[in-house]
Amino acid sequence: MIDPKAIFSIKSDAQFEALALEVFRFQFENNSVYRSFCDLLYKHPSDVKTIEGIPFLPIQFFKSHDILSSNDAIEKTFTSSGTTGSVTSKHLVTDLNLYKASYTKGFQSFYGNVEDYVILALLPSYLERDGSSLIYMVNDLIQQSNHPESGFYLNNLDELAQKLLRLEAKKQKTLLIGVSFALLDLVERFQFRLKHTTIMETGGMKGRRKEIIRQELHHILKAGFSVDKIHSEYGMTELLSQAYSKGDGIFECPPWMKVLTRDTEDALSLQQPNKTGGINVIDLANVNSCPFVATQDLGKVYDNGEFEIIGRFDNSDIRGCNLMAL
Repeated sequence: MIDPKAIFSIKSDAQFEALALEVFRFQFENNSVYRSFCDLLYKHPSDVKTIEGIPFLPIQFFKSHDILSSNDAIEKTFTSSGTTGSVTSKHLVTDLNLYKASYTKGFQSFYGNVEDYVILALLPSYLERDGSSLIYMVNDLIQQSNHPESGFYLNNLDELAQKLLRLEAKKQKTLLIGVSFALLDLVERFQFRLKHTTIMETGGMKGRRKEIIRQELHHILKAGFSVDKIHSEYGMTELLSQAYSKGDGIFECPPWMKVLTRDTEDALSLQQPNKTGGINVIDLANVNSCPFVATQDLGKVYDNGEFEIIGRFDNSDIRGCNLMAL
């Protein structure tokens, strides 16, 4: 077993690499789907000496298989949003405390104590369905904030606007986390001048509006809220950790998470920094499912480890990987 304390005690790149290789060996021995994937690639722990040699499981496997490396009972199943009739991803979580530790320590490392904030959540598309890991996280952060003003908003934008103005008048430190289309709805109806509120978008129009590029979205939101920066959260159903951006769409990972890019034409080849490629994520909090995930996002990783998301693969399958028929 991997000690969860080790995951959240990482202080250096060397520590991260050593633990990632240990987790890879654990996955190889305990995750049957991942083991089959590695076998097809002829990748054995004895051959893998660096994190660059670790195989990344295509994210679609979370739709077609039960991804588990633990025999413990499943405490929670998180599911992705999807169009009617589409197959959604499912993340089987055997230890919710790992998830709670990841998002709590992650938030603290970027923003300080949760108790210092009123947390307001404008996440209608997530609230309207079951199984959202984002709703689970935000709901728990709201509870941890222990502030009577914290809470969720669905379509009651008037009430939310009044609360934002009231909190601003009190100079209360506030975090408004919202899905893109709902934040746009809010600033189309109200104009704000916020000095004590952090605006964080979680991305996505969820079919409610025409997709626009991040720069345009942030430009509109900065003007509407009268803030200098729009923060962002990068997370997904298949991960138990989040990266955060404090502006300009440049994300930073917590110490137990790392982003790499792969060649768009050869899914099994990693790239050097500063080139656009497919986003691969190592999330060591995923130790009981799979920490090595090849996503369908396109992005660029910089020399300091920060990254940005540029878009998504157009086609539904990751090019260069025909190993889905496990």
